[in-house]
Amino acid sequence: MGSVIKEIRIDASPETVWGMVGDFADGPLRLGPDVFTDCRLEGPDVRALTFADGTVARERLIARDEQARRIVWGWVGDGVAHDNTSMQVFADGETGSRLVWIHDTLPDELTGWLSTAMDQIAPVFRQVLGRAG
Repeated sequence: MGSVIKEIRIDASPETVWGMVGDFADGPLRLGPDVFTDCRLEGPDVRALTFADGTVARERLIARDEQARRIVWGWVGDGVAHDNTSMQVFADGETGSRLVWIHDTLPDELTGWLSTAMDQIAPVFRQVLGRAG
């Protein structure tokens, strides 16, 4: 199984960052308004997330821990044998946050593409969350 781990330093409080990151239904649109164009729930724990290029990813909520400020979901379908993605928010200094974003997936060949995509999306998250903070 391949893993991609990204850590993003954000100039906003952990509470502010978690308010968006932990919102499974609306968080993606708030976090990446130029990255995602639609996010709709298909039942209580599955969302259809539409990227700006028209790609639609279906993701299932696996866990959400308010106290640990951690959310976990998995990409379903599209030839993906296994996917587990998590985001966790930590305090970083007196006023900042650190967002740890982990993507574990099969087949391993997806990790290169995922790493590139995460590298492109991370600055958008940093900017949007920094403005919110």
